[in-house]
Amino acid sequence: MSKRLEVLYEKRPCYDIVIERDFDSLGREMARFAPENRRLCIVTDSQVEALYGERIRESLSPVAKEVLLFSFPAGEASKTLDTVRELYCYLIEHRMERKDMLIALGGGVVGDLTGFAAATYLRGIEFIQIPTTLLAQVDSSIGGKTGVDFDLYKNMVGAFKMPRLVYINISVLSTLDDRQFYNGFAEVMKHGLIKNGAYYEWLIGKSDEIDQRDPDILEEMIYQSCRIKKAVVEKDPKEQGERALLNFGHTIGHAIEKEKNFTLQHGECVALGCVAASFISWKRGLLSMEEYYEVRDMFVLFQLPISITGIEASKILELTKSDKKMEQGQIKFVLLKQIGKAIIDPTVKEEEILAGIEEIIYRDEE
Repeated sequence: MSKRLEVLYEKRPCYDIVIERDFDSLGREMARFAPENRRLCIVTDSQVEALYGERIRESLSPVAKEVLLFSFPAGEASKTLDTVRELYCYLIEHRMERKDMLIALGGGVVGDLTGFAAATYLRGIEFIQIPTTLLAQVDSSIGGKTGVDFDLYKNMVGAFKMPRLVYINISVLSTLDDRQFYNGFAEVMKHGLIKNGAYYEWLIGKSDEIDQRDPDILEEMIYQSCRIKKAVVEKDPKEQGERALLNFGHTIGHAIEKEKNFTLQHGECVALGCVAASFISWKRGLLSMEEYYEVRDMFVLFQLPISITGIEASKILELTKSDKKMEQGQIKFVLLKQIGKAIIDPTVKEEEILAGIEEIIYRDEE
């Protein structure tokens, strides 16, 4: 039984999030956009192309005027303006027009890059998201944020561009190794921590089923996470206020990600950032000591790190100052007021952030 959510933009229906267990309904979902009059271009990476490229082309070819496919090397290193330029050249050479459509097939790198190209090619063409990682299914495919990295600055160049459809097939999660699967779990945990304490407790209670990738539990988990993100982005689609809550763990997380030259997974860095932010929340008296240690240890339950070696706290602090969410020289830091309720606090001092970073640096007591 599929699940469906309708996302509003400026209080009007904008796109649906469809959660399925296969790709069988993709052609039917696409039929709403009159694909028989459009040329479609699947944009994907080398790994996802090998797994699903031809399957998606076969699903769309019967309903579309023509289906093209553009692929680039998998990995964060490809999330650059150079790759976007290659995509522009491909679209121009194949005479893609404004009425045509891009199909983002892949994880967050593919979705962000494709969305940015869709926002800027011919001043904007339509696109849909087919996310193939847990991270993309519960987070990056929803909300219209697109962009690429610039000189290792994470998502520094981008645009808001809403997709026409987000088509989630949970069966693709079976192809992910454990590290990639749990990479997305930092965002799942974040949703519960910032907006829904009961959901956070449910995740802990269902940890065994999640680890076994039980399809019923995964479907419900993805649905609930999408509901939370949908509610936040509908209220604040361009991050003028409440949407910044979704950045819980990301300020320090992005700094670590950059310092480690993207050798760590995004979710691993976000988990570390969440632990540091929870520590600051405890030291400010917002969380109890017991709550802090529970939050910290729950990331371990889902195979995510809570400490790291090979970084200097002062260097990470300095990197947080290049965060794109800076406002008048001050970081809009996200803290936990309680489990299930986050707040945006622009008054967090450098020494507090430094203490939070120190908390996650592993030191051998010997």
